Amino acid sequence: MQTTSLELQLQTLPDSPGVYQYFDKEGKILYVGKAKNLKKRVASYFTKSHDNYKTAVLVKKIVEIRHIVVSSEQDALLLENNLIKKLQPRYNINLKDDKTYPWICIKKEPFSRIFPTRKMIKDGSEYYGPYTNFKTVNTLLEMIKELYPLRTCNYDLSEQNIRNHKYKVCLEYHIGNCKGPCEGLESLENYQKQVDTIREILKGNFKDSLKEFKYKMNDFASAMQFEEAQKIKEKIEVLENYQAKSTILNPKISNIDVFSIVSDESMAYVNFLQIAHGAIIRSYTLEMKKKLDETDEELLELAVVELRERFHLTSKELILPFELDFGDKIKVTVPQLGDKKQILELSQRNAKYHRLEQLKQIQIVDPDRHTNRIMAQMQKDLRLSVEPRHIECFDNSNIQGTNPVAACVVFKNGKASKKDYRHFNIKTVEGPNDFASMEEVVYRRYKRLLEEKQPLPQLIVIDGGKGQLSSALKSLDDLGLRGKVAIIGIAKRLEELFYPGDSVPLYLDKKSETLKIIQQLRNEAHRFGITHHRDKRSKSALQTSLETIPGIGEKTTITLLKHFKSVKRLSLATESEISEVVGMSKAKKIHEFYRTFIK
Repeated sequence: MQTTSLELQLQTLPDSPGVYQYFDKEGKILYVGKAKNLKKRVASYFTKSHDNYKTAVLVKKIVEIRHIVVSSEQDALLLENNLIKKLQPRYNINLKDDKTYPWICIKKEPFSRIFPTRKMIKDGSEYYGPYTNFKTVNTLLEMIKELYPLRTCNYDLSEQNIRNHKYKVCLEYHIGNCKGPCEGLESLENYQKQVDTIREILKGNFKDSLKEFKYKMNDFASAMQFEEAQKIKEKIEVLENYQAKSTILNPKISNIDVFSIVSDESMAYVNFLQIAHGAIIRSYTLEMKKKLDETDEELLELAVVELRERFHLTSKELILPFELDFGDKIKVTVPQLGDKKQILELSQRNAKYHRLEQLKQIQIVDPDRHTNRIMAQMQKDLRLSVEPRHIECFDNSNIQGTNPVAACVVFKNGKASKKDYRHFNIKTVEGPNDFASMEEVVYRRYKRLLEEKQPLPQLIVIDGGKGQLSSALKSLDDLGLRGKVAIIGIAKRLEELFYPGDSVPLYLDKKSETLKIIQQLRNEAHRFGITHHRDKRSKSALQTSLETIPGIGEKTTITLLKHFKSVKRLSLATESEISEVVGMSKAKKIHEFYRTFIK
């Protein structure tokens, strides 16, 4: 019944742009999406298999499909954004409203007050923002207060009230923060002229204010009023200092919005920079939690619409990292070089830094979530069927074929599990043969795990290229483990990852967490193997060198090693302890030899 109903609904969908909504059997909204062609887009959910688990689950739950036809794809994008915020479907990205963002209000009244607020009242007042935090608002208002003496009282300064002397000047007047419009000590024309200048500052245009202050400073200086000129100079410095913090490379770039995106397996971070009059007047990073396997294009498209609506943006040009269509009225620029490219890179750096900050916080506050994210990312990057919770890495160590050894290091949940590390002395291979040595140790390692019924790793990493990987594969074939355990090789030169049967290596981003963990594994295996190799060479050198001492032959060497069990214990023994085994004469020679050898 469900299949028939869905088939009928799919057949009757129009070939028009619009928004579709999926509902479950209880009538609850599951998902909202937009489409250029409703029929093709919705049908694609039911006519192909989905690699993403969550998408497959969503499709199984769909019982009813509703749609809304609109005139263009841009209208569909706007409607989709509004419906997601209003309905909050389970499988859509969470988009929260902007009701708590601060604004700067220029009140519609005689002698306008300028103050911060979180509420917009439609009484004709002007609102600038919203700003991403109160710190920005306070910084702007403090600067404005230093530049212009405005009133802070809430008196009704109508012409009649001022004429009737209803109000008296307050402390703000006496300390120079207000010019006393309440008693008619400042004209409305002069006051509102200052408000007009403040409007331009809030829009990011500092040019007019600086120009006016410089004229005033020169006038005072010409009139020998140097104290007044100094006060104006200090105001110019305040304004120039604020402007310097936000100026970009090319002051000709104006009224442009810049968007960039950085994403991983579970989250996306969209940074937005608003450019006006050559200055960055707003920066904000939007966090988006992925619900399905959304692409960066889909996420950025939705984020641009949301942020433009949230911050009341009206610019006609957008700078983006890739092409998106927002209709004929908005120009999209994907810069390849120059100033605009540098601004885009600045936005991308902001997004990356924000992501790193969030990841550090998660690692401290919720380490399990941090581990789960890395494991999911590794599974995706390495194209594995399961998360690599248990990884083992092998490395061979020998110098000119002497004392060949191998090391196996173990990582669990992305971290070293040192109690599970293993050393191997090569037994069946003579001479320097890395391929045969790798084949031996891989076989011995997993034969033992199988015999002891120990859990096998989800991923094996071989330190080496195609040759070492092929050798390790032979052992997995002999043990019947081919296909049951994923295996890759990493070549040192270009950090290439090789897969069985694939001649083309995989190259991961040099900064990716997946590659960093694999490099950690490889380096740890190398360190562990080299340490064991050095210990073995030292032991061999000590044991062999015993026979070079005059008067100490093979028979005495065997006697000493049988008694002390190891060369190390012998080297640490006192002269009297050695004399109990081989006599005083030989003991003295051996004791002196080790004191010299160890030094």
